[in-house]
Amino acid sequence: MSDAVKLVCHACGQTNRFAAEKLAESPKCGVCGAALVDGRVSALDPAVLEKSTKTDDLPLLVDFWAPWCGPCKQLGPLLEKLVREAGGTVKMVKINVDENQELAAQMRIQSIPAVYAFHKGRPVDGFMGALPESQVSAFIERLLGGTDNAQVIAEALSQAEAASQAGDIALAAEIYAAVI
Repeated sequence: MSDAVKLVCHACGQTNRFAAEKLAESPKCGVCGAALVDGRVSALDPAVLEKSTKTDDLPLLVDFWAPWCGPCKQLGPLLEKLVREAGGTVKMVKINVDENQELAAQMRIQSIPAVYAFHKGRPVDGFMGALPESQVSAFIERLLGGTDNAQVIAEALSQAEAASQAGDIALAAEIYAAVI
């Protein structure tokens, strides 16, 4: 198995290893039989989330949301649609901050919706607030290696500096928060 992929099953928490070419064949967990990559979004136990962020070879989007949050209701279906369209190249989980307050505090979630991306055990990108489809799509494309993150960050910092110098402190703060 030269190009092996490791994925944690979000149903049972078992780590699965299989050949990369099997990703297109909707691999299933060897323990419980659940689909490992099917474009569906999971809600899962914080311990399984931690294991998945550290183990999975595919990028993992984590959407922190709450049922009462209007912007979350807009962003959630858009994220789910784009993850399905990504065709098994990215996984996504949803974490309800009301039911997982300790995890939200640990991740320093101060505003929702908040989306963090993890890859190979590290947080690699994220954003807060409901973004338009084009920006969320660009976010996923960057996550999958389609865009140079350093260039995107440099452009955003430049825009934030320009907004600050123009006196639009609110816009500058919003851009800086998105970069962080």
